[in-house]
Amino acid sequence: MAQTTGFTIWLTGMSGTGKSTMAAYIAARLRQVDRNVEILDENELGEALWAGLGDTKEDRMTVVRRLGYVAGLLTRNNVAVLVPCVSPYKAGREDNRRTIGRYIEVYVDCPTEKLIERDTTGRYKKALGGEIPNFIGITEPYEPPASAEVVLHSDQETVEEGAGKIFQSLLDLGYVTSEELKIITGKKMKAQPPTKTQVVVAKPGKAAPAPAAAKSAKAAAKSDAGKGAKARPAARAARVAKPAAKKSAAPKRKAR
Repeated sequence: MAQTTGFTIWLTGMSGTGKSTMAAYIAARLRQVDRNVEILDENELGEALWAGLGDTKEDRMTVVRRLGYVAGLLTRNNVAVLVPCVSPYKAGREDNRRTIGRYIEVYVDCPTEKLIERDTTGRYKKALGGEIPNFIGITEPYEPPASAEVVLHSDQETVEEGAGKIFQSLLDLGYVTSEELKIITGKKMKAQPPTKTQVVVAKPGKAAPAPAAAKSAKAAAKSDAGKGAKARPAARAARVAKPAAKKSAAPKRKAR
């Protein structure tokens, strides 16, 4: 039976964190090594896949489920699929993980006040003013992943730095080869074995969660999971920036 070479990279995070920018960057580099690539961007597929749906939790779950179904079909037919999608609820993302199988979750994080500052659409300010109801991260909750394979901080990391973490995870899971990554990145990358804390034995009747690609990413995801679990009211929508963000050097280029 022919080996499956497809996989899905699911990029989740609040609106404006840079998911689509990262997806386009990764896709272009995978095409350099002749990979079949498709981007399923929720902002571009609305009319085709969920015209008429609203902003309720059930409607958003339907959007994620439909994107996951298409991603699964493409994955099993040897396509590298990138899905930039807010997908705010853990349950929907985990359903897709189980259904697709060859799956990497990338959490693209950014402090809310930074998203408001660099928002060119004005949607965050309108949401804060009550003009847009059910806005994720302002009046509706975003549920951060607890065990994403990769965690990116787009207010601190450049696109290139974030992509490097994703490529490392792809290599660790055996979805790409070191030879491919040498062409893509220009350097030899080695797969990193999982740490003891990353080796999880499944309980009877339950699937084992996928290991994180790096210990630091898993720790960051757990830290972030404690934030934003509830809807942020307009008066306190902006989160306090992480101390590390203040100390870090000015980034070369931020994802938008």
